[in-house]
Amino acid sequence: MKIEEVLDMLDELLDQSWSLPLSGGRCVVDAEKVRDLIDDIRINMPGEITMATEIVKDRAEIIEGAKREAEGIVRKAEERAKALVAKEEIIKISQGKASEILSQTQMQAREMRAGAQTFTDDILRTTEESLTKALTEVKSARHAMRGKAKK
Repeated sequence: MKIEEVLDMLDELLDQSWSLPLSGGRCVVDAEKVRDLIDDIRINMPGEITMATEIVKDRAEIIEGAKREAEGIVRKAEERAKALVAKEEIIKISQGKASEILSQTQMQAREMRAGAQTFTDDILRTTEESLTKALTEVKSARHAMRGKAKK
């Protein structure tokens, strides 16, 4: 028997019931027949309704599982973001240190060039003075030799 047929029988039972006077439409029905019809409805209830009922029961578990999964995803994303920020900080610190080392190296190179230039200038000046002194002595010796040669 289909549910629709059972519901039609229930409707007929209500139509055939006795109306109570001054009760606002209330009537007397055979409770045993009504219970039998309700049992028939339960027996003939489609499987989809039963499955839907089970799904509704499982809905809370499904939602809770989805929430836990979403929280896990958010937690992993936050951890990854923290790691990326930490890496970025390390990169910034490393770049700062590299820039500082480069500046110091350039300054030391300038100082070394200036020192080498001063050293070279001092050596060349000393050499020039020695050569000038030697040239003066050579000229004096030559001049002295010429003077002796004329006599």
